[in-house]
Amino acid sequence: MNITRLAVSGFRRLESVDLELRPLTVVLGANGSGKTSLLDVVRLLARSAAGATKDALNELGGLPSVLTRDRADRLTLGVTAAPRTGDSDREHPPLVYELEIAPQGQGFRLAREVLSQQLDPQRPRPFMHIDAHVPRIRYTDPDAPGFVEPNWDFDESETALSQVPKMHRQCEAFRQRLASLAWYGARDLQLGQRSPIRSPQPMRPASLPGTAGEDLVPCLYYLKETEPDRFEMVEDALSAAFPSFERLGFPPVAAGTLAVTWKDREFSHPIYAHELSDGTLRFLWLVTLLSSPALTAFTLIDEPEVSLHPAMLRVLSDLLRESAARTQLVVATHSESLVRFMHPNEVLALDIEDGHAIARWGDTFDLEPWLQDYTLDQLWRMNRFGANP
Repeated sequence: MNITRLAVSGFRRLESVDLELRPLTVVLGANGSGKTSLLDVVRLLARSAAGATKDALNELGGLPSVLTRDRADRLTLGVTAAPRTGDSDREHPPLVYELEIAPQGQGFRLAREVLSQQLDPQRPRPFMHIDAHVPRIRYTDPDAPGFVEPNWDFDESETALSQVPKMHRQCEAFRQRLASLAWYGARDLQLGQRSPIRSPQPMRPASLPGTAGEDLVPCLYYLKETEPDRFEMVEDALSAAFPSFERLGFPPVAAGTLAVTWKDREFSHPIYAHELSDGTLRFLWLVTLLSSPALTAFTLIDEPEVSLHPAMLRVLSDLLRESAARTQLVVATHSESLVRFMHPNEVLALDIEDGHAIARWGDTFDLEPWLQDYTLDQLWRMNRFGANP
């Protein structure tokens, strides 16, 4: 299943937003338009599905600090999960999840939580997989009609979804999908001379390069040895961005430890990671991440364009599309140059009206006549879609 809709009410600028999520969602907006808030909402939902609602809210400064000022007294979140393309909507109607969080003293309470599915269109009420209004928690019994209540030590500060019994297979599949989110912030990638990404790394099982690049070398080596087609994609992307690039190498530097080297046609000796520029190393990390077959079901990337030359962004846009076939991808960007290489149906524009955010997809604007003479980033600057103050 894919997460097809996201509804938010009462979160910072997102006073009331109901938007479609697509396999690739590139979020564009001016400063203060709600891009970071949108990512924070998705992360909060994922953390709540993993049983970490309390920690996630604390990291955001507590519920009162994220409620829409003067306009909201509670936070309401909702997602819709639809079958993958090719599945029958009649056989697998969408799941709708709603979570309402209200202040309680200095903390919060989970006021309402529902996971429903319209199994019979002839009936006005949907089928309820979860119906939780603390202190009443009810799950539908998968083996018998009616509801069952928890007979274990239920934690009222965490969602009923995060505590769903494993035998509730459809609920558990939805929970796993939502909780699988992986978040990568390009600005969080440390590139100092003593950072892990610039150093030789121990060989250990690694199918992803790590949020700080701590597994870049073993991930690349793993791709080379076990997924040669994927590794070839990495080197092809590097060649497209850097015409003089020749190949990557993995010389051993100690027992069980490898370095990564960059062979350039313009130099007789390979270049080690600690000698590469920030932009080159960041691009290598991004290419490795997006080429990995081990991407989780849901991936957020914040500002992937940081430190990258505009010429690299065409290659990056192709990588984003390719990886969106394997993971549902949400990308937040400030870069008009990246938007230049995206399609209108891939770009979600955030604007501010009357103090709160609104979201519209690029293909809901009448852009086709304009795209004959202008690029998408030029139309953004011309305020033909979205707002560019």
